[in-house]
Amino acid sequence: MKQTLQVRLSQHLALTPQLQQSIRLLQLSTLELHQEVEQMLASNPLLETEEEFTVSTPELAANAPAESGTEASAGESDSGGEVAEAPELSAEDFGGTEREDWENGTERDDFDGIRELPSSSAGGSDEDGERESQESAETTLAEHLIQQLAGLSLSPEDRAAVQVLIESLNEDGYLEDSLEEIATALAGDDAEAHEELLDHLRIALRLLQSLEPAGIAASDLSECLVLQLRALSPARCGPAQAVAIQICKGHLELLARRDMRRLMAETGADEALLREAQGLITQLEPKPGRRFSAGAAAAIVPDVIVRKAGREFRVLLNPEVAPKLRINELYANALRATRGGISNSPLGGQLQEARWFIKNIQQRFDTILRVSQAIVERQRGFFTHGELAMKPLVLREIADELGLHESTISRVTTAKYMATPWGTFELKYFFGSGLSTEAGGEASSTAVRALIKQFVAAEDVKKPLSDSALAAMLEEQGIQCARRTVAKYREAMKIAPANLRKAL
Repeated sequence: MKQTLQVRLSQHLALTPQLQQSIRLLQLSTLELHQEVEQMLASNPLLETEEEFTVSTPELAANAPAESGTEASAGESDSGGEVAEAPELSAEDFGGTEREDWENGTERDDFDGIRELPSSSAGGSDEDGERESQESAETTLAEHLIQQLAGLSLSPEDRAAVQVLIESLNEDGYLEDSLEEIATALAGDDAEAHEELLDHLRIALRLLQSLEPAGIAASDLSECLVLQLRALSPARCGPAQAVAIQICKGHLELLARRDMRRLMAETGADEALLREAQGLITQLEPKPGRRFSAGAAAAIVPDVIVRKAGREFRVLLNPEVAPKLRINELYANALRATRGGISNSPLGGQLQEARWFIKNIQQRFDTILRVSQAIVERQRGFFTHGELAMKPLVLREIADELGLHESTISRVTTAKYMATPWGTFELKYFFGSGLSTEAGGEASSTAVRALIKQFVAAEDVKKPLSDSALAAMLEEQGIQCARRTVAKYREAMKIAPANLRKAL
């Protein structure tokens, strides 16, 4: 085998640690960013929080003097808030010439062509709870049930059995395992102990199901609804209660399909009585434990706030989400006073790391603000008239306008929220594809969804609109939308099909 030497020219992008950190911070949610800040504060003594921190408006920021050690002043970026800056440090402090670009000239507004880096959270796209701040419920379901047991006179065995069942409930209030499985797990292979424990569990289950909320500790939906119906007053419900119980025990599928003829044949009830029974069932709670977990629902903290000022809309950063950071001046001055300067000190690298971190935080919020301002300019109709006035918008349009890469806009709009006069929305909400109109223009898919929702809300419940009828109504509005597209939008909004929306 002959060995040869070859010279090849190639280009590649080197991701320095500073650029990697900048990309990672940009795609973090507010909660993840605060966790990142806490970790940095714990590991870097040169970084500290600033107690006296003021977030200025764009007007004040524009008049504020620029400070050294920052990528851009708040006024230059038209920022609605400013991150605390590091104290002035000379280039000699780092043993070399200070450059505005970072190591290897990597400081830039954009990250063209760089693949998405994994977020610190496991489910980066989960809109239901992993990217949002949490609030604990005042009283949990288990605590509520135990409080009711406090006034009852129970034997230690029965009380322990009830406690075991309470611990086996899921967040909806259903019993996760059967009594046989629970007894087997606790008693093992001892047959006598298994039977004795099973008797205690049966007694405990009847006791637990008699507590509030009604329907608790059921094994399935049918049993849950039957327990709630039996807890109602027969004098108030009349004969409809027995019919409702009969439907819940064996004919829920027929009720879901609105099959009136089959229900009348199976129950022997007339149409009027079936309607009364349906009214009782629709008032029941299919998830009895839901109200105890409602307090733990995610509370969204907006990153950007849009306020109307006359005919214009002002975009401001939320001061509550901006980390209040600065360099510890005591340590920084001590480092400068050491022999050999900062460059020869073991803490010199941490000082540089702290400055980079503050700068990356500033760049993150500047980019979020720029993208938010561009969105508001493109979607002025939405902020004035609501979602019916939403325009088609894709990431590429904002990227071209700001001179950024499309992947950067994707990072900025993920898990970042904007508070508007119409509510709080994720930045991705303002992007959507367009549908052709008769006038030759395009209508936003968000606006089409809003129209479909309005049509369904105004329909006759005895004759609900089919997907084909909804498509025809959209066409009357000048929007060309196929029946399959209508069905897709309807399912995305969790609207049942026409046969399930029809009233009995």
